[in-house]
Amino acid sequence: MHRPEKAFWFPARDGRRSRPGLARRVAAAIVAGPAIAVAASACGAPPPGAEAACHAPSSGAAKHAPQVKVLTQAADNGNGDIFIAPQGCGGYATGPEILSAAGQVLWFHALPAGEAATDFRTQTYQGRPVLTWFQGQGLSGTDYIYNDRYQQIAEVRAGHGYLTDFHEFLITPWNTALILADAVGTANLTSMGGPADQKVFDGIVQEIDIRTGQVLFQWNSADHVPYRDSHNPRPASAAAPWDWFHINAVHLDTDGNLLINSRFTWTTYKVNLHTGKIIWELGGKQSTFKLKAAPGQVLDSAGEIFAYQHDPEAIGNGEYTFFDDESDGSTTLLSHSRVVTVKLDLTARVATLVKSVDQPEGLVAPAEGNAQTTRNGDLFVGWGALPYISEFSPSGHLLFNAEFPAGVSTYRAYRLPWHPAS
Repeated sequence: MHRPEKAFWFPARDGRRSRPGLARRVAAAIVAGPAIAVAASACGAPPPGAEAACHAPSSGAAKHAPQVKVLTQAADNGNGDIFIAPQGCGGYATGPEILSAAGQVLWFHALPAGEAATDFRTQTYQGRPVLTWFQGQGLSGTDYIYNDRYQQIAEVRAGHGYLTDFHEFLITPWNTALILADAVGTANLTSMGGPADQKVFDGIVQEIDIRTGQVLFQWNSADHVPYRDSHNPRPASAAAPWDWFHINAVHLDTDGNLLINSRFTWTTYKVNLHTGKIIWELGGKQSTFKLKAAPGQVLDSAGEIFAYQHDPEAIGNGEYTFFDDESDGSTTLLSHSRVVTVKLDLTARVATLVKSVDQPEGLVAPAEGNAQTTRNGDLFVGWGALPYISEFSPSGHLLFNAEFPAGVSTYRAYRLPWHPAS
């Protein structure tokens, strides 16, 4: 049975119905038994919370971060330091880590045994540069904000009884936080040949007031997207939760509305931040746009620009980048993972694949990954469950490539300026 990449991160509460006991039993059933080994082998590296079972140092937490092996030396382009959060097997410590462009460790925050971090990066909060990351253990986690003296100044958690999802912690220009969660629910799937009482995991977006913790906005995938749009097969039992949507990103478009990404519908949704209404859908079964490839570019075997994708990023002029996994670990639609750039024609309703950058080793990432357009136009890529991070020029030339030790990876990777206080 295929296990989704975040098998350990389902919430212990049904957000649409007050049935916490059921949700806890369902979540516990997923976590129990051999699921840890299955998830680790399917994803290349275990999700946060599984590390304790993977390496479990016998004498407390490991103190040293895994070293990266630089395969292609970085360009001296002023794009800043490298931000990762290594996790995986081998007895290494987990935690947020800053590397120089040469791969040397500049700062590392080792976490207690069994905990892991994701989405480590610099952001701006109240006009000041900060460090942010998700940190958690088992079925619980918290988003943290640290100042330029490496001191904690704030923390954020999901509201309305949900548990904070590890995929995203984004601070908006107006000093709120965009985060994700999952809701345990029951869906009537008889109209699509399924059971009337299928347990499901629905994707939640929340905008949180960082200072007060108040939920300012909430969006639930079940209220806007039909279950039939999923490409993830239903489980054999109605009692087994169906991860039909698998929300893994919420970002801001250039106009301030949301880009919400679903791994298992193969779709990125543009959503009105005030009303929650879907403005357009890119990819999947109900794409607003006709999909095509520019000369020299190719669609995958399903005729899609991306599949099982992560990290939609608006880069301006109607263009967007996506980390295109093209695999979920059991189904693969292209021989390698890549980063794609898509140009949208809103008038003609055409989406064109205009550029793609392939994984340098020709490998497929079965989960995770991101692509950041740096301030000079380079593309910095974390290859998800694969143990590589890379940087490319705007023309696609490989400028930097580094490899983690076997069994180690980072959910996302960034290259950003950082100037800590002296």
